[in-house]
Amino acid sequence: MTDRTDDVQVLYQNRFSDAESARREALWRVLCDDVFAKYVRASDTVLDLAAGRCEFINQIRCGVRIAVDWNPDAARFAAPGVRVVRALSTDMAEIAPASVDVVFMSNFLEHLPDTAALFGTLQEVRRVLRAGALVIILQPNIRLVGGAYWDFVDHHLPLTEKSLAEALVASGFAVREVRTRFLPYTTKGSLPTSALLARIYLRLPPLQWLLGKQSLVIAAREG
Repeated sequence: MTDRTDDVQVLYQNRFSDAESARREALWRVLCDDVFAKYVRASDTVLDLAAGRCEFINQIRCGVRIAVDWNPDAARFAAPGVRVVRALSTDMAEIAPASVDVVFMSNFLEHLPDTAALFGTLQEVRRVLRAGALVIILQPNIRLVGGAYWDFVDHHLPLTEKSLAEALVASGFAVREVRTRFLPYTTKGSLPTSALLARIYLRLPPLQWLLGKQSLVIAAREG
């Protein structure tokens, strides 16, 4: 894969403003506390793949926190105690085999160029996970998003919850949970804009069915 680091840095600097950081951090704190915490034990090693601004890995409570991203800017967003690894999703050589309890991915797989990169990523995730460990994927669903999926120039790979589940099974995972409609597509639109409203949203499934355009898929490493 070609190193286009400068392009990635400029793209994400323009897309995500520092002014939104406090609001996004508050929303991710709610998501970690109210949703993702039930999948993570206090002693777990958690790896956030394509960590971006580290909003998940900075908030989740666990034993060891690892942020993996090809963009070097990720290091400046990581909280103290978070290990930052610059690596591609298909080659995390710095991460030892069977050393991770949970891998988390949010809004990442659509940026991969093709299905070969998807399978390469899932195989690398499988390599670093312990047997029975979890991968948690939060992913825009092209069937629900429609043409707006292509509003971002770096979106390449179209996925639904069904195609993602199929790829996981083919890569040696057992799908444990699928929430087809979970979060809205972006934080710039209909996502609740405060921690209180986010908690209300998460407690009202009808709102998720009305506004949810991202799917949540959780799978366990087999073997």
